[in-house]
Amino acid sequence: MEIKPMIESIVRELLEAWRKDTVQPPKVLFVFCDSTAHEAYSDHFIHLQNHGVCHDILFLDGETSAWLGMNKLECGGAGRVLTADEYAPAPIEVPRDYEGIIIPEIDLDSAARVALGMKGTIKSEIIFSAIVQGKFVLVGEDSSGLKRADRRTLKTLTLPKPYNNLFAYYKHELQMLGIEFGPQKRLAELAVGKCGKESTRTGASKTPETPETQETPAKTQETGNEPKKFEGKLVTAGWVQTQVNAANISKLVIKRTTIVSPLAKDVLKDHKIVIQYSDEG
Repeated sequence: MEIKPMIESIVRELLEAWRKDTVQPPKVLFVFCDSTAHEAYSDHFIHLQNHGVCHDILFLDGETSAWLGMNKLECGGAGRVLTADEYAPAPIEVPRDYEGIIIPEIDLDSAARVALGMKGTIKSEIIFSAIVQGKFVLVGEDSSGLKRADRRTLKTLTLPKPYNNLFAYYKHELQMLGIEFGPQKRLAELAVGKCGKESTRTGASKTPETPETQETPAKTQETGNEPKKFEGKLVTAGWVQTQVNAANISKLVIKRTTIVSPLAKDVLKDHKIVIQYSDEG
């Protein structure tokens, strides 16, 4: 008799039942290009821990496989293996257990796949799954568009101008899908805000979309070209597009300390929305 597998199965079922009955703290997943990329983000992990947010780390092992803890997983596709060991989840299943996904660096290939609704890499499948499930996705806006392996091989740090323009276009498309971009050094801070664990002791800044969620009930009452007031610290293109889709807006009222991203300025210009500072008459 195979007693050991049976006992292991029973223990796993008991642990799963215990987890469901216990209130779990919010948890996010960091996706890194390789097993050394996370070393620069140790302060992020401390910040998350201090604010009651747990985290897991996913190390990419090439384009189509990755390691989550001791489990190896591979992306789907014709003829490909979905799980490389007995308990490894398929990439599309991974976001299910997290409040959101944090990707400090995204490359041109993965950005293109996500923007076009394609799969085929770990990052593209995880992002697709997270968006479909309504999870937040934070991406470092400082990404060069070149993978770490490509930078090492080609001995260059940036894309040429034509590819860089294409990368900027795909980033704009990702924002339209609901993916949020932020400085790499502030990703943990933004994640804490998204998880509702903002610190009053340190005065951590609110995530850009907080005013949007607070003003949701009022959107249904906007019927004409009414001014829209923004109370946050950073206006993103995704937030502007959401407001435009919800109501006709002719004027955006912000504080003088509020930052408007370049892509957000383009969207405002396209829709002929004027910026007005709150201290102006």
